[in-house]
Formats: sequence, structure tokens, C-alpha cells
Amino acid sequence: MENIPVRGIRATRREPDFSESFSIRDMQHLLAGQDMFQDLHRHDFFYVLALKKGSGDHDIDFTPYRIYDNSVFLMRPGQVHQLTLTAGSVGYLLAFKTDFYNPQDKISMQLLRKASSANFYQFDDTGFKKLMAILTHIFEEYTHRQKRYQEVIKANLSIFLVELVRQHSQNPTDHASNYAQERLEEFLELLETHISDHKQVSAYADMLNLSTYQLNTITKTTLGKTCSALINAHIILEAKRYLLTTSNQVNQIAHHLGYQDVSYFIRFFRKHTGHSPEAFRNNFR
Repeated sequence: MENIPVRGIRATRREPDFSESFSIRDMQHLLAGQDMFQDLHRHDFFYVLALKKGSGDHDIDFTPYRIYDNSVFLMRPGQVHQLTLTAGSVGYLLAFKTDFYNPQDKISMQLLRKASSANFYQFDDTGFKKLMAILTHIFEEYTHRQKRYQEVIKANLSIFLVELVRQHSQNPTDHASNYAQERLEEFLELLETHISDHKQVSAYADMLNLSTYQLNTITKTTLGKTCSALINAHIILEAKRYLLTTSNQVNQIAHHLGYQDVSYFIRFFRKHTGHSPEAFRNNFR
């Protein structure tokens, strides 16, 4: 079974020379006057692309985005993306793992979950100017590495995430309580790691110490969808990830996702996408 290509915080031809759990790069220096094109892949770290000036296309988990000035893209570990970015783009690329921005710190973890619940943010000039000031400070600390620079970076990273959450909270449809939003984000994280083994609402409710009624109420309140619908959507998402980023046979992907009956998996995929797995691979790769 071939795995989806995963890029860690390591050197590649088109990515920074990462050697730690955190890095920040100036995009003008990284692009060096050339366009950037990255094939579909996933990361094992949080990825933040903040562009004061930029153009191109960015597909994240098969959702297409146009790249505009004053935009921020934030991806969680495990998401797949492909990127086309034109030369002359200005901004910063950050990468960090949770062992740098500590998940044991409950407040930091809640902030990170909230900010990463959206992949794309668009700011006006004033709002983005504030972000650029924070990022420039982080970049300078990372470059000069004076005493206790990591603490300064973490503090500024928190401020950066707060600004993203503020922008997210301006959405007039964002009426969910903090509690419901936090439990939803915990549920979505569980889907990323357990979808191959668990497909029943009751299994996720048990992991979260909730009843199935409580979990369904949370998903309906926050996203307007049942828990079963979100589970099914994530199965389809993971299947798409494997279909488009690996050469695995459909039966291998079905077995990896916990389906022994390949015919059932094919019917399930067709029901939710309108295509057979092979047709989807051929049409969209």
C-alpha cells in the first residue's frame, strides 16, 4: 500500500531547508524570481502562507482558491494541497509542529484549533498590515536567534493566531458557542486519525465522552450537518486523497479505509461523488 507523499520539515527543491520544529521564510527570497509549482502532497506540520502580494492558485483538500493580495492560507497536518504561486509574490511561509507550539497548553491548543478550522483568510490593507508586523518580528527573531528567541516567537505566534480568530469571528454565521466549537474541532481531529477504523457516530461520541445525541446536536449547531454526514464526507475526502496522490488500486484503498467489500465501497463513493473511484482518478488527476 503506497502512502500519500508527506513532506516533513526537511529540505526539498521547492521548500525551505527546515531542520527544526519551526521555520519562517521570506517568500521573495524563497521564490528567487521564479514561479513555484508544487504537486499534490501533504505535510506533517502546520503550514501558514501569508501573502501581502501574490497571485496564483491553491487547492486544499480539493477546494480551489485563487490567491489574492492580503491573504492567508493555514493548513493542518494531514491535509493535501497543490500550489501555483507566481514570481514576485511577497510575504512569509511558516511551518511549525505541535511540539513547538505545545498542544499540552490548553489555551494554545484551543486557539490553534479555532484558527485552523478555516484554510483561507482574506484581510483588508489595515488588518494585513498588523499581521505583517507580527510576522516580520517573528522573522527577525528567527534570523538573529538572540537569547530566549523561541519564547518570543511562540508569543508572537499566539498573537498572529488571535488575529486570525478575530477575522473568523466576524463571519455573521458564526454563532456557535465556544464549547460547541471546541468539541466540533476535537471531533474533526479524531476523524483524521480514526476514520479507517471507526465509522459509527457512537464510537466518536465515546471518545469525546458525549452521547450520540449531544454530538449530533453539536455538529448540527456548528455546521448544520449530522455527525454521520461528516463521517461520510471524511471517508470520501480520504479516498480522494489516495486516488489522486498515489497509484494504489481501488481495492487497496478500500481495504485501507476499512472496507472489505470493494463493491460496496465503489457504490458508496459513486453515491457521494457521482463518479466511480477510477473515473474520479482519471477525470481529476
